[in-house]
Amino acid sequence: MDLLFDLHTHTIASEHAYSTIRENIETAYERGLKAYGFSDHAPKLKGAPTDLYFINFRVIPREYKGMKVCAGIEANIIDFDGNIDVGGKVYERVDYIIASLHTLCIDPGTLDQNMRAYIGAMSNPYIKIIGHPDDPKYPIDHDELAKQAKLNSVAIEINNSSMHPESARKGARENILKLLKACEKYGTYIICGTDAHICYDIGIFNYAKEIIRETHFPKELVLNTSLENINYVLNRNKVN
Repeated sequence: MDLLFDLHTHTIASEHAYSTIRENIETAYERGLKAYGFSDHAPKLKGAPTDLYFINFRVIPREYKGMKVCAGIEANIIDFDGNIDVGGKVYERVDYIIASLHTLCIDPGTLDQNMRAYIGAMSNPYIKIIGHPDDPKYPIDHDELAKQAKLNSVAIEINNSSMHPESARKGARENILKLLKACEKYGTYIICGTDAHICYDIGIFNYAKEIIRETHFPKELVLNTSLENINYVLNRNKVN
């Protein structure tokens, strides 16, 4: 299975990542991707850039040697109502928003609290990807998450980095198996992301491909298999 784009990646602007935008774009092109997106962390995460960084995205070229380039953001869900640390002009400038739970921004809650946070975030029309909802520190109802994602036209991320043996999200693979089963049940789209924090990891979906093969997950529900599918998660209200 060929995965044609990678939208969950980070640059040196995220402080704990180690490659520039140019290095990431060139690597994505060399790896044969048809589209590439970088999604640096939103301001509430320690070391993340300010709003001004995202507001100035109009200077970013949206094409490189025929490869589509997207400039997104990984927003932090900051409370159990699903609010995120993005607002105002940032909404208008980013190509897409990934919404994620991070322990540096919100302490893990109960299953009900975590679900309320995710469902609240999905009600935001700008949010089209839920990032790494596989972290065992945040227990969830996988079946209900997939159901709500389908109802809200949101994609569930299958995060390649979560399944790395050295990942901080220990036990994520077991949760991803549950997510895939639920997404197949409801016809919910998934999107594979590397969560690369260095250019060498961009476009490397080894763990994601393996678990998709293992579960015989339907190819038609994997957004990355067609470049046209990228439109499912792009911001329709962006101001150029």
